[in-house]
Amino acid sequence: MLLYFCKFIARLPLRWVHCLGAGLGRLSYWLDRKSNQVALNNILQSGLTDNHAQAQELMKRSRLEAGKAILETFFIWGQSAERLLPLIQHVHGWEAVTQAQQNGKGLIFLTPHLGSFEITSVYYGAQCPITVLYRPPKMQSLSNLVVSGRQKGKVEMAPANASGVRKLLQALKNGQAVGILPDQIPRSGEGEWADFFGKPAYTMGLASKLANKTGAVVVMAFGRRLPEGKGFDIHLTRVEDISTPSLLNQAIERQIAQCPQQYLWQYNRFKQRRYAMHKLEKQSATTQVDTPEQ
Repeated sequence: MLLYFCKFIARLPLRWVHCLGAGLGRLSYWLDRKSNQVALNNILQSGLTDNHAQAQELMKRSRLEAGKAILETFFIWGQSAERLLPLIQHVHGWEAVTQAQQNGKGLIFLTPHLGSFEITSVYYGAQCPITVLYRPPKMQSLSNLVVSGRQKGKVEMAPANASGVRKLLQALKNGQAVGILPDQIPRSGEGEWADFFGKPAYTMGLASKLANKTGAVVVMAFGRRLPEGKGFDIHLTRVEDISTPSLLNQAIERQIAQCPQQYLWQYNRFKQRRYAMHKLEKQSATTQVDTPEQ
């Protein structure tokens, strides 16, 4: 069923896809009040707005953009790279990629839930090999759709497990690129607590470990969704240091600030996992014991 839906969406012009997506986002805004509250709380926490009214308006806009992102994903999965590439209007910061290729130690693309994160690997994979980490869905049919939809050109997929991490390491050792969603909540025991917009968030450690181990160049990437279905602008920014999850989160914050209305604010970065919360409580207790009295 999803495959047929994907093929149907792929036949539509991008402008129609975004119009339908905005309608889906508007419907979600009216029906899913819980996600609205999560998004609003996250925006207020970020400090990117001056008051509650601005935060409320940003939340509404982001819900519409999230609806566009859902249908846009199926659109991209159902298209060939040859048909998608003309939709990319401008690429900003490509010199960061050139520098990484000259470095010869590999390239780590970090693509947060911002704008069209699907389009960035399509663009790079049309030219150079890239291995993208993904978390396989529980439904096998959906997992097959994810892999087939993303493996275009020279894009390879690596599951988020031990074998997938080895695949990423091998690609970096070969001087190639890898792609990671850095703001995805890791499984219990696979991350560390670090501030995200001033509040502890369970943060992946993989990206930092890969960068530290290989010396690869790190580049933040996102595809800005243009109005009226006119396509995408790809923005690439080199990040000098993600040696710790805290520095990683700071880099993500700077990226989000460029286009906050297209960030997936209803994604709960501050979700509490049982093992992770126990670890945070131990860290907090240790800090309290070790901090000398003033």
